[in-house]
Amino acid sequence: MARVLAVIDGEHYGPVVRDALATLEHEVVAAVFAGGTEKLRGGEDYGVPVLDELDRALAEYEPDLVVDLSDEPVLSPRARLLLASRVLAYGIPYEGPDFRFEPPAFAPFPVPSLAVIGTGKRVGKTAVTGHLARLLARDRDVVVVAMGRGGPPEPELMETPPGIDELVALSRAGRHAASDYLETAALARVVTIGCRRCGGGLAGATGPSNVLAGAELAASRNPDVVVFDGSGAAIPPVAVGARVLVAHDVAAGLNPYRVLVSHLVLTMDEDVAAAARALADIPVLRFDLRLRPAEPLAGRRTAVFTTGPAPVDHLDAEVVHVSRNLARRDALHAELQGLEADVFLVEVKAAAIDVVAEAALERGARLVLADNEVVADGLDEALLALAPAGAKV
Repeated sequence: MARVLAVIDGEHYGPVVRDALATLEHEVVAAVFAGGTEKLRGGEDYGVPVLDELDRALAEYEPDLVVDLSDEPVLSPRARLLLASRVLAYGIPYEGPDFRFEPPAFAPFPVPSLAVIGTGKRVGKTAVTGHLARLLARDRDVVVVAMGRGGPPEPELMETPPGIDELVALSRAGRHAASDYLETAALARVVTIGCRRCGGGLAGATGPSNVLAGAELAASRNPDVVVFDGSGAAIPPVAVGARVLVAHDVAAGLNPYRVLVSHLVLTMDEDVAAAARALADIPVLRFDLRLRPAEPLAGRRTAVFTTGPAPVDHLDAEVVHVSRNLARRDALHAELQGLEADVFLVEVKAAAIDVVAEAALERGARLVLADNEVVADGLDEALLALAPAGAKV
């Protein structure tokens, strides 16, 4: 029988709760009182110890499962998901009358490692992965394992940075040539292994994926450190020494769980930073992204293609067009009509290769890849503080 910790409230009469606890097909070891007083008369006896603090109850009674018997108005949907996040961070399932959340499973991994995860798409996660990989590669042998929704059917090892011709060839062969692993390999210039995944749970578990096979391939190279790059809000299914969370919202859904299993939070929003600090006692830094061309633009007439609002006023170029439509192919095709420029500067994302690179080649324009430089005070020091034991320093 599972050891159960129940969540109860004072909006139910005491005898109703006591009888409900007795119906559970497990051993109820204790209850956490979530609040509410409307139906309390005083001196309620629930038949089990009742605590006011979740963390204390989890530590003291070591349950196998938390069962929620509370309801609104004591716990709103957001408050209940926050409670679920806290329970999942302990590695314990959380269930109620019509739901059950399982903590994501993380496979053991024998090599010192870090993971960069996100709260969604287009939050700067891959840029942070590249920055971290370059930083560690100064004096360490680094391998990045990246998973994506457009990754290869079998883990693919990139030992040398792919050039534009190679990316175009992949695209013409029907591959997603702007997958995160290709971006990292091309711009961070470290050994990268590309993986794929399909689906993502509310807490970050993946559906079918080949990430564990990619992790095995990375370990076979015996590097000093492996950096696992998440995908959207999905978390690499590997137990790592530390996680860096790149966040745009830490309150929605089970995002508090992602904060609670991380060791550093990075965000471009000060309000999100404040919310993350309220959730966990871990470092939180605000950052910005700045486009960094892979080669000098030298004042040439340049069209810029991005997926987000990255500024362009620092570029050494005559910027003649700025597109934010890399992820919207119809709009991208429309604005390319009649566009003339000497250089197409493009992020390695979405339609960067199959649309923008092909347009540049057709018009004889120079195609330059754009990295996203991560700018934040104290970032390198915070990342190096997470460097796993066993890596060269």
